[in-house]
Amino acid sequence: MKKSANKFLAILGLTLAVSATSYAQSNNSEERPKGPPTFKQLLKDLDANEDGKISLEEAKGPLKEDFKKIDKDEDGFLSEEEIKNAPKPERKERPRD
Repeated sequence: MKKSANKFLAILGLTLAVSATSYAQSNNSEERPKGPPTFKQLLKDLDANEDGKISLEEAKGPLKEDFKKIDKDEDGFLSEEEIKNAPKPERKERPRD
């Protein structure tokens, strides 16, 4: 009787440990990435026609707002080099208490 109770407790403990680990890992994947996205990530998210460039129609948010500033060769597309050399967006100051 004691052996089956010990087995049950061991299995229960192992199950809880695995569940806690899985839960912790799933929460970490939902965190916002640190720093700006890579060009590869931008292509994955924005390059609808998969031509390896981002057009004004494909751009979103600050990238779309500053498209003409970033598109230095004025070809209508953002290349990896242009995005790499793009001006950094200004950070808004947080109000002080």
